[in-house]
Amino acid sequence: QVQLVESGGGLVQAGGSLRLSCAASGSIFSINAMGWYRQAPGKQRELVAIIFTLGSTTYADSVKGRFTISRDNAKNTVYLQMNSLKPEDTAVYYCNADVKVTMTAPLTNYWGQGTQVTVSS
Repeated sequence: QVQLVESGGGLVQAGGSLRLSCAASGSIFSINAMGWYRQAPGKQRELVAIIFTLGSTTYADSVKGRFTISRDNAKNTVYLQMNSLKPEDTAVYYCNADVKVTMTAPLTNYWGQGTQVTVSS
């Protein structure tokens, strides 16, 4: 079994910064894409940013230039540095990863439990 554990959420004023971390643990052979999604009250979950094994990244237009995703493959950890935060960034942020538990196993998608980010105006 694979677990994703997020940390780093909290309450911050508009214009401030937060850094989210997500560590994957358990039976892991390799991890392909790792990403962050968010879900605000009454809205659908949306992609924030994704990073692949070799470092290529994709960002939602709403966070480009403000958020930076990175990963430490040795630690099976993904980070999200969030700067210039806005009230509209308020949401539960979820970590996501595509994991192979053995060399021959298919990629399986896993989610973390979520961490709350609240940006006050």
